Amino acid sequence: MKRWIRSAALAAALLFSIVLTGCGRQTAEYSMQVTSLFDTVITLKAYAGNRQAFDEWADEACALLEEYHRLFDIYHEYEGMNNLCTVNRIGSQAPVPVDARILDLLELAAGVGEQTGGKVNVAMGSVLTLWSGYREQGNADPSAAALPSAEELQDAMQHIDPDDIRIDREASTIYLADPALQIDVGAVGKGYAVEQTARHMEEKAEEYGVTGALINAGGNLCCIGGKGDGEPWVAGVQDPADPNRLLARVKMDGTLALVTSGDYQRYYEVDGVRYAHIIDPDTGMPPRYVSSVSVLCSDSGRADALSTALFCLPVEEGQALVESLPGTEALWVEPDGRITYSSGFETYLLD
Repeated sequence: MKRWIRSAALAAALLFSIVLTGCGRQTAEYSMQVTSLFDTVITLKAYAGNRQAFDEWADEACALLEEYHRLFDIYHEYEGMNNLCTVNRIGSQAPVPVDARILDLLELAAGVGEQTGGKVNVAMGSVLTLWSGYREQGNADPSAAALPSAEELQDAMQHIDPDDIRIDREASTIYLADPALQIDVGAVGKGYAVEQTARHMEEKAEEYGVTGALINAGGNLCCIGGKGDGEPWVAGVQDPADPNRLLARVKMDGTLALVTSGDYQRYYEVDGVRYAHIIDPDTGMPPRYVSSVSVLCSDSGRADALSTALFCLPVEEGQALVESLPGTEALWVEPDGRITYSSGFETYLLD
């Protein structure tokens, strides 16, 4: 069975802090870390009867996450599958047969795009690639940091129409009507993969003796029930200005997901101004309304997409949008440190 990098961070106290579940089975908290998927660190935590049971449960979860990683990868192709890299390479020549999960992802993104006035757009690949090149250059040599020219942006922005991504659900194909269009699912792919993996592993929980679990994919958190001791999981919302400080601690159980988008990790500076990796589809520029926004709802894919969309909106407009979406809450942190909550977010805060 394939094994993954395991975390040695399990405190010794956990080995002695065994709790009894309702069925009489002893469980303890175990964890594993994976560093090879979705360009981030993924941590899996769960309460299980023993280390072997957890390892087998986590191995299956990691294998599924790897499947999604390969399907949604826009940089590499893999033998035996057509993934999004394949679609970007040859999708304008003829319809490309793909796994139905790719279609599901694109349709989820399109739905959130419609709800948010186009603030989620997976057809933005040409623009995001342009900015990524400048960001890599600026981070490698800060003295050479620069912004894309107006001409470069204008050219790239001509090829971001999501209607040019033609999906044939019956044939399970994708065709790109614009040869210069490139798909990029960075705004939703990781969240969707985490959600689908969590729900699959929830169905397998009893088989492996897992009584509660949490998947954390680089700040994209999704829970399966609560902790094995009956308490909720607690997720922290980081202060964008201080990585060692938490602004809020959020109680999570059931099927809740918490996703944060911000300007404090993947960014670069030009003339002392910070530019985030998130790009507004309307302007082609990184928005500057907030430093971070965290979304809490029952679906990690939707939370991922919505956090990106809200980052591209003024706080007041974002609040109005969130209040119109049942079962959705959000927390905004503005550049001056001001915190704004949606009407129901504070009910999830740890006292």
